[in-house]
Amino acid sequence: MRLFNILSLLPLLSVLTAPPLCAQVTFAASGAESEPFRRQEWRVPSPDPDIASHALLFRPSGAGPFRLAVIAHASTQNGLRRAQMPQPEYPALAAFLVARGFAVLVPERLGHGATGGLYVEDQGGCDEADYARSGRVTAEEISLALEFLRKQDFVRKDAAIVIGHSAGGWGALALASADPKTISAIIAFAPGRGGRANDEPNKVCAPHTLLAAAAEFGKSARIPVTWLVAANDTYFAPKFSLALADAFRGSGGKVDFRRLAAVGREGHWMSETEAGVKAAGSELDRVLKPVTVKKP
Repeated sequence: MRLFNILSLLPLLSVLTAPPLCAQVTFAASGAESEPFRRQEWRVPSPDPDIASHALLFRPSGAGPFRLAVIAHASTQNGLRRAQMPQPEYPALAAFLVARGFAVLVPERLGHGATGGLYVEDQGGCDEADYARSGRVTAEEISLALEFLRKQDFVRKDAAIVIGHSAGGWGALALASADPKTISAIIAFAPGRGGRANDEPNKVCAPHTLLAAAAEFGKSARIPVTWLVAANDTYFAPKFSLALADAFRGSGGKVDFRRLAAVGREGHWMSETEAGVKAAGSELDRVLKPVTVKKP
């Protein structure tokens, strides 16, 4: 009986002792080969060595190697909303990218949903907002996930794309200082922090601090940024988004700013919807054009 009890515990022990970061994947029920892409659950590194970030990976058919696209999700200062946040997926955007030959990773950052842990990218309140620091921390989380995937055999080592949405886009701007051989382009959907402060449309928490941080990111930027914002975005309205882009560009960053048509009831969420991805499709295709590997 004692031997039986020990044997019955072995599967549980194998789970508890498994490394937090691994390349083993679990195919979801929807990941059949007959579908347009394969949906896999992964764990990727986070700034906390004891916590692996939950992530979804979408892969084209075949063995690759594929160019990599990392999608960085939006966030909120509301702790309860963060804890209840479902796994970010961006299905329409992921499908768009997979159809163009990309392997697409959507990691869930620390302090959100199932990943949990400390919310390390906290910007603070309006009076003490540190948008530059929060952006750099988000950039670090994106970079850790990206570098982990670049080590996989089915991923190309060059020409990755980072696509950020809102706070994720803000982190992508901070990441524009990375090696342009590794990341060929950044696409930012309404990047920023502190938007719709106190749930008030078109109110930004400490806007001058946000503008100053955008200028700081632009000083070290080496990767071109395509900045997309819908006409009916009430978090970072087109006029304010243009001011942010100008601050980034004015200190040295390379920006292609595009104001898109209104999408749905709230344009800030355009990257999460089929209609939004369709509206941005031509701009996305322009950035995602094939990149060939130069022979030595």
